Amino acid sequence: MVESIQAFFQENFPPELAVFFIAMIPLIECRGAIPFGLLVLNLPLWEVLPLAIIGNILPVPFILLLIRPVIKWFKRTKLFSPLAHWIEAKADKKKDRVLKYSEWGLFLFVAIPIPGTGAWTGALVAALLDLRVKNAFFTILFGMICAALLMTFGSWLVTFAMTGEMPQELQMIVDYFSSLNCAA
Repeated sequence: MVESIQAFFQENFPPELAVFFIAMIPLIECRGAIPFGLLVLNLPLWEVLPLAIIGNILPVPFILLLIRPVIKWFKRTKLFSPLAHWIEAKADKKKDRVLKYSEWGLFLFVAIPIPGTGAWTGALVAALLDLRVKNAFFTILFGMICAALLMTFGSWLVTFAMTGEMPQELQMIVDYFSSLNCAA
């Protein structure tokens, strides 16, 4: 399945748009778009990171503002009622982690890049818990940026483990901190 998604985006979109659109896909989000852009498409970090972050955050305001009315409408239809109950159950299952620490809980929920967490699910949980849209949006944004940075670092580690060569961006960071240490 991963190969078919990868092939679809490589064959039908320019590399930059592929990263952008992959970041918009629920469950894949930044955690899939960043390694795809860096490791598969060999795009530079300065292109991949903003494209993945913008692509991932774009659906969040719509989810925060529209998911409650959509779920309410889904519940009234025979076809979509099971989906509405599934969405509510998914958010309900995650709400205890978020409610325990409020915005910090939402931030951590989005920031840790594991399956089932992320901007989409964070926005869904925030909307169904009636968190303020503005607070939820910025909390999700900062959590997503942290997740993106973690995925970037993880992609660099994979590259280093596979090739034995340090990615150029990581080498620049290492050199910078080495120069600080030498100057002190």
